[in-house]
Amino acid sequence: MYPFSHLARPATLARRAQLVLAAFGLTAAALAAHAAAPQDLRAGADAEVVERLPERVSVAPVTPQAAAIAARRWITLSRDTADPRYLGRAQAALAPWWGRPDAPADQLVLQATVEQARHEFAAARATLERALQANPAQVQGWLTLATLERVAARYAAAETACRNVARHGAALYAAACTLETRSLQGEHDAARSGFTALAQQLAAAPAQRAWVLSLLAESEERAGRDDAAEAAYRRSLADMADGYTALAFADQLLRRGRASAVLDVLRAQPASDAVLLRRAYALRLLGDDGWKPLAAEVKARFAAIAQRGEGLDAHARERALLALWLDAQPGAAWQAARTNLSLQKEPLDWWLALQASEQARDTAAHRAVVQALAQTGLQDARLARWQPQGVARTNVQGGQ
Repeated sequence: MYPFSHLARPATLARRAQLVLAAFGLTAAALAAHAAAPQDLRAGADAEVVERLPERVSVAPVTPQAAAIAARRWITLSRDTADPRYLGRAQAALAPWWGRPDAPADQLVLQATVEQARHEFAAARATLERALQANPAQVQGWLTLATLERVAARYAAAETACRNVARHGAALYAAACTLETRSLQGEHDAARSGFTALAQQLAAAPAQRAWVLSLLAESEERAGRDDAAEAAYRRSLADMADGYTALAFADQLLRRGRASAVLDVLRAQPASDAVLLRRAYALRLLGDDGWKPLAAEVKARFAAIAQRGEGLDAHARERALLALWLDAQPGAAWQAARTNLSLQKEPLDWWLALQASEQARDTAAHRAVVQALAQTGLQDARLARWQPQGVARTNVQGGQ
């Protein structure tokens, strides 16, 4: 029961966020110089400073430009730390323009980014449509729309968005956008060649090269070339220690039964729900009872969300993994996986729905998921046993 890479948290599109942030011209390293991740608080004097806001982020931006800078940094911080409260701060920075029909296109794209991070996908798409009507040359808007279309498994629409990225002059991002979309449809060899060439072009830009190498790694996994995928993950992380790449790599290692290596890869990562789940599962596979308090922590977080009256649908992927990996409750896993699949249709989401419905012995539901998957055109070696006419199953266990 090992899922695979392409995890996205707290935003469902965080893996795609690398492309988004690269287009913004921001990197996690640049932000880290201005911001610290939230820490557990301890009792102290009333005058004690328990948290500092990132420097250079205005508390109340007064111009669209200042608001955009602040919102981008909060979004980046949210992704880097897996802390969704920073999305609220991004929204606060955009508040004077949030939802306004006359908002500048930049603000609308950032609003859509926050909405998609909260799994408000329909709202995000509507906001992007307004942004692109106002400014069809908004490259970031097209990139974000392509991401939304891929998450919905609408690959033809994603390619259209990628072409609009190219039309407005962002050749590198357009190429990566197209390669990723076509890799999802089975063009793995072309994706390997294309991503390799892009990485070579970015020899002097390690952060962007790390992003391209992470996309290459995911593509190699889809092709069933696990050794090549591992090499690309390690090269990507050597260029930039990105949290989402670390999670993707951890999933690949779990699938290959390398639980000890998972703990090494995730050692320095913030304790997000996704990270805690993988650490717990790795420890359980190793026979270490340390998995139990980690599982309890994740459950406590979900209980706190429910107690606040917030919906748990945005956490359906993690709830499905928790039920499948740690609670041995395939019925509950299938219920959460079904909810998750209604929101997002990336490879991991299909795997969860197929695995959970199969283990829950819900034959009719499982058959429906298999049929729905076939209609998308997604080709992935990790789903091959449910796709008898799909990707060739050769070399799935690590061949080059």
